[in-house]
Formats: sequence, C-alpha cells, structure tokens
Amino acid sequence: MSPVTAGVLQLLALIAALALAYRPLGDHMARVYSSEKHYKPEKWIYRAIGADPSAEMRWPAYLRAVLAFSAVSVLFLYLLQRLQGSLPGSLGFVSIDPDQAFNTAASFVANTNWQSYYGEQAMGHVVQTGGLAVQNFVSAAVGMAVAVALVRGFARSRTGELGNFWSDLVRGTVRILLPIAVIGALVLVACGVIQNFAGIHEVGQFTGGSQQWNGGAVASQEVIKELGTNGGGYFNANSAHPFENPTPFSNLFEIFLILVIPFAMTRTFGKMVGSVKQGYAILATMGIIWLGFTALMMWTEFAHHGPAFDVAGGAMEGKETRFGIGGSSIFAVATTLTSTGAVNSFHSSYTGFGGGITMLGMQLGEIAPGGVGSGLYGMLIMAIIAVFIAGLMVGRTPEYLGKKIGTREIKLAACYILITPALVLCFTAAAMTLPTPGNSMTNSGAHGFSEILYAYTSGANNNGSAFAGLNADTQWFNSTIGIAMLLGRFLPMVFVLALAGSLAEQKPVPETAGTLRTDKPLYAGLLVGTILIITGLTYFPALALGPLAEGLAA
Repeated sequence: MSPVTAGVLQLLALIAALALAYRPLGDHMARVYSSEKHYKPEKWIYRAIGADPSAEMRWPAYLRAVLAFSAVSVLFLYLLQRLQGSLPGSLGFVSIDPDQAFNTAASFVANTNWQSYYGEQAMGHVVQTGGLAVQNFVSAAVGMAVAVALVRGFARSRTGELGNFWSDLVRGTVRILLPIAVIGALVLVACGVIQNFAGIHEVGQFTGGSQQWNGGAVASQEVIKELGTNGGGYFNANSAHPFENPTPFSNLFEIFLILVIPFAMTRTFGKMVGSVKQGYAILATMGIIWLGFTALMMWTEFAHHGPAFDVAGGAMEGKETRFGIGGSSIFAVATTLTSTGAVNSFHSSYTGFGGGITMLGMQLGEIAPGGVGSGLYGMLIMAIIAVFIAGLMVGRTPEYLGKKIGTREIKLAACYILITPALVLCFTAAAMTLPTPGNSMTNSGAHGFSEILYAYTSGANNNGSAFAGLNADTQWFNSTIGIAMLLGRFLPMVFVLALAGSLAEQKPVPETAGTLRTDKPLYAGLLVGTILIITGLTYFPALALGPLAEGLAA
C-alpha cells in the first residue's frame, strides 16, 4: 500500500468515527446544559465552593465568575510550581523560576498549554497531576460554558439571563469530560501509553552514556490533553513520544479525541436553538475548511522535490516513521485548526507551504472546528459577520436566528475578530525590532521570522504548539507570550458574553420572504468565503514575509 493511499484511508476512517459520534454526543451535551437536575456529587461541589447552581446570571455576573475562577486558577498553579521543591512527589526537581511559572500558569489556565520547558526534566508528579492535568479539565469546561452562554443568547428572548457559570462549569467537567476521559484513558493504556507514578530510572545504555526517564500518569493526562483541546505534553516530545502516542492506532484515536467535541457541539447548538439545520450549516462550514486544509497539507508534504524526497516518499524530515506523512499531516491540521497545540511531528521541519498551513489554521481563529467551546463561539461570531456582509449587499437589516444584528452587536463582533490579530502582529513586530528576542532564533531569514510569528500566533490564539527552533525559555518570551495567552483567551470572552447578553434581551424577529436563510448551502459558502477573506487580508503581509517567501524560494 502506498503512503498516499494509507493517508487517505486514515482520513476516511477518522471521518466515519466522527460521524458515528456526532449525533449521540451532541444530543448528550444539549441535555447536560439544558437539564435542571443536579447530581449528588455536583451538589457537594456547589456546597464546597458556596455557589447556587440555580441562580441565573446576566452577562456581567457570568463574566465576573469566569474571570474570578480563572484568576484563582492562575494563582494556584503559579504557587504550586514555585513550591515544587518542597512538595512530595517532586522527583527531586527544583521549584520553577518565576517567569516560567507565570508563563506555564497562564498557559494552562488559558487552555493554551504552551510549554517552554522539558516536562520530564522539570515537573514532578504533583505539579503534573494536581496542577496541569486539573487545568486541562477545567479550562476546557470554561470554554464550553462560554459557548453555551452565547447559544442561550440566541435561544432566549426578552431576558438578559445566560444561565449559571458554576453549574455549566461543573456539568461540563463531571458529565462530559470526565466520563469520556476515563474511557479514553483505558483505550490509550491498551495501546501502550504508560500510567504509573514511577520515579526516575534508566531505560537502557547508549553510546556515550545512559538515558534516564521518569514515569507518570501519562494516559490520563494524554486523553484530556487531546479531548479538551489543551495540548500540553507530559514529555517534551509531546505526542511524538512513544510513551504518549506509541502506535498508528493511538495516533488516529488521539486525532479523533481532538475533533469529536468541537464538531459535536454544532449539534448541541442546533438542538438548543431549536433548529438542527442551523447546526448542520455550521458543521458544513467547519468541515469544508478542515477537509480543505487537510488535503492541501497532505498534497504539500507528499510532493516530491528531488532524490531525498523520492526515496522517503515525501517530506519525512521531523516526522515519526510509525505515523508517516499521512498520519502526521492529519494530526498537524487537526491540532492547529483547533486550539489543541499537541504535535506528533515538528512543524518547523515541514515544507515552507506546509508550515504556512499550520500557521494559517491558527490565524483563522481556530474555528474549524476549533477548541472545545471556543471553536463554536468563534464560528458564531464569524456567522454574524457573514450575515452583516450579506445584509449590506442586499440593503436589509441583518438577522441571525431571529435576532437583529444592529450597531451594538456588530461592534462587539468586530472587537472580537480584531483583538487576536492585534496581539499577534504587535508582539511579533516588537520581538523582531528589539535585539534580545532575535537571539533566540535558530534560523535567519524567512524561516526565522516564521518562528517568531508562529510563537505569538500560537500563544494569542490559545493553541500552544511550537514551530520548534525558537528558544522561548527567556524572560522576554515567557513574559510576553504569557500576556498574549491571557489577553487572547479572556478579552474575546468579554465580547462574546456581552454579545450573548445583548442577543438574549432582544425580541425575536419573525421570518419573512426576504430573510436570509442561514441553514442553506449558499450561506455556508458565504461563511467560508468571509472567514478566508478576513483572515487573508489581516495576515497576508506577515505570511508573505515568512512561510510564503520560504515556500516560493524552495
């Protein structure tokens, strides 16, 4: 079987698995967030944190709860790292330096999981399981809660109430993420992923000395790393490490975990607004972009350029032979079109155009299908922009799901789509202008610029993957990428929740013969075009200086 055929078959198997999970998982999540029943373990949690799960919140109260919970999480994770040297189960590792502790705390709370350290050489069992793994669950649940609040904004009318954040947070964790993670961890253990609390030990003798590894609860962290679109690896090699991702089947299963909740949430959206066709339209938009990027990446990496490529069957540099180009390309697109950031190959070693595809996937806003929660609310913002553009074309007041898109709504949507590009481009410009950050670049020219652009694109978009080659463990990058991650995560949430509150207060507008049908293929095509055009106009000059210049020069 040729490598190309193997790659296509993997893609078809993945699509089939996602299709089978789409309806039951989407319906289950809709029931979870619509139910008024509280399970006994959930009541214990509410009692412990002093929350009333039945109290409805308007958008300012919902936002304050999100920010307060996240601020406490950052502080807790920061202190846990700073005290690591005094904690049991630290494996003898010292406490983390202040700048790196801040960067890591911001990273995991912001669902980014950018790592400027070697996991197996810096973090002990307590920090890994009690700090990082916990944030993998709750940061994902926060994103899902905000998405559900926006969906309620469309579904409700004549009220500013968006639900209860604490209830949404707990239910998302207990009823959705935990059950799937338990089953997924068992599958990974069966595939060979390790799950223990072993200390540091030698794994063999090598030329020039021995190599040492520490064990860890890797399977349980790996599954929520992918399922919650987090991405932070237990080991520095991330999902290229055989302890995290040992076989081609585990590789495909991890890609499935990355995509299943973001895609299924479109079904949840359709059920909650009372029209599954609206969910299918959003799903179609996400699917078209994802399939298009995957096909383009596989074509780029399989393209032969010279004898070395002919012998290897494609661009194998930086890729694991057990996954091949097909498995690596599908993983790379999935992880950058979502806010996952896990890697099973090194994106810096991709062809110039291949590296550009990973970068563009993040710059779209990671909405195809995007992160858990963040992908859905990002796509709904773009849906509002597309409706607004269509309204300008025909001279009608734009409407979406029976809600008028007026001045307030479009301003909030515009602020949402502008904040992340502003962070990426401003921080990249500062890093390229100042002398010290440039010293961290391994390469010069277009590829070196791509390293810097990729780092801030990954941080501000809450992705977390690295281009490799950039020494990001410096005070400048730890501080500035940490700030970019926090602002890139929580400033957009301000606009999303404000928009949700504005929509919930509106009176529904009856559909007329002139109303744009947003559940038809025409609208899905308009939405795809709007996403690509807005992103292209925003990032094209920067991409032209980096991956496009490198690809054309190859």
